Amino acid sequence: MSTFHAVVWMDHTEAHVVMFDREHAESQRIRSRSHHKHQGKAEDVAPFFAAVSDALADTREVLLAGPGLARNEFRDWCARQRPAVAQVVVDSVAADHPSDAQLVAMARQYFKKFDNMAADPSMN
Repeated sequence: MSTFHAVVWMDHTEAHVVMFDREHAESQRIRSRSHHKHQGKAEDVAPFFAAVSDALADTREVLLAGPGLARNEFRDWCARQRPAVAQVVVDSVAADHPSDAQLVAMARQYFKKFDNMAADPSMN
């Protein structure tokens, strides 16, 4: 599903990637194959982060969320390995363990504010 917005909730064990538009939302879970709770080694995170970044293909704005450092490590990894994905990541926010519906609601609110702030006031 190619959409304008996506939100990714992630920790070191799994990622919930939710693509959405005004009317639809489609989610997928990507699980890490590493058995380490806090991965840290590049060779451990690379396959997991690559799968998450692949899921974000053709998305124009991505919000990262999660309880720990994985979301920021993913953003840094993308800056080095997948610059096209890094360019569409608009922010990284702390979030506990929301349901996918709560995650989409949070992202919709975020993007509504983000889109309003990014609007050119001279165009109104």
